[in-house]
Amino acid sequence: MRTALVIGTGLIGTSAALALVSRGVVVHLADHDPEQARTASALGAGTDEAPEGPVDLAIIAAPPAYVAGVLADAMRRGVARGYLDVASVKGGPRRELEALGLDLASYIGSHPMSGREKSGPLAATGDLFEGRPWVLTPTRDTDTEVLNLALELVSHCRAVPVVMDADAHDRAVALVSHMPHLVSSMVAARLENAEEAAVRLCGQGIRDVTRIAASDPGMWIDILSANPGPVADLLTDVAADLGETVQALRSLQSSDEAKRREGVTGVEDVLRRGNAGQVRVPGKHGSAPRAYEVVAVLIDDQPGQLARIFADAGRAGVNIEDVRIEHATGQQAGLVQLMVEPKAAPVLSASLRERGWAIRQ
Repeated sequence: MRTALVIGTGLIGTSAALALVSRGVVVHLADHDPEQARTASALGAGTDEAPEGPVDLAIIAAPPAYVAGVLADAMRRGVARGYLDVASVKGGPRRELEALGLDLASYIGSHPMSGREKSGPLAATGDLFEGRPWVLTPTRDTDTEVLNLALELVSHCRAVPVVMDADAHDRAVALVSHMPHLVSSMVAARLENAEEAAVRLCGQGIRDVTRIAASDPGMWIDILSANPGPVADLLTDVAADLGETVQALRSLQSSDEAKRREGVTGVEDVLRRGNAGQVRVPGKHGSAPRAYEVVAVLIDDQPGQLARIFADAGRAGVNIEDVRIEHATGQQAGLVQLMVEPKAAPVLSASLRERGWAIRQ
């Protein structure tokens, strides 16, 4: 791939353009808002000048509701040898293109499984997709050349290609992305009118659950409007679990011992099923999840503290597998949770203590 045209210079389109430019590809940028394309160009994502002739690959990064229309226009104008979209829903756009009577041999659907809570070109980074799955949904009609162009794009973005059927993809993202986003928003909505004293008690658990609720509602309306059925089916199941859990909790309030036992059983059931589902979430680098030991270190909120901890862990010969930070309420301090291999935990704890760090047991 020598040339590309990115149509839609939001977070995803601009991030892909930045990655391609860094690999020597000449990238042209277009957007319904010319100012946004100029912003992306100023960030080094390519030129907002139109290409003089067909490019190798056109990347359509428009919202799902507009993907088919933008693709159809680009294909009719013959702007590229191959066409690819990055919308988060795949079945609908393809059916719309088929209904328009277009030859889809030069088209392949795709979905990079990466993003941020912020949107727009200013939120873009060239490494946004690094190590992340990038779904490709070719059909029997897809030209081999177009599939190869798509694989080259994924390689340039340092992502991991995953080939799926379009409708299977839509059901999968409903489960792992779209439904969880709505549940996160519902939990966060409980905080809107909560008492300030209660909100001040927020810890890492509520931050984890509500983090994705900070995303742009307009963008998510576009996404959910393109995949409503599978998401509604999953929320129906969640609602059933929720109803049964509410009933079990009410039973725990009963003075009747038998009812309380029923309540315990009901709550325990949903918690155990949650355990069983959580362990299926892929671990580091997409591998099977592993159990790590936590070494908790108390730190002051001062420049260089994290760098010192990581350097001291390196001197101890211990690899930090993951890290979390829990900030203390009302204090300039926090708790750094270092996840390490179980056999490395006592070594790291002893080494950090020798270097003056306070270890929380």
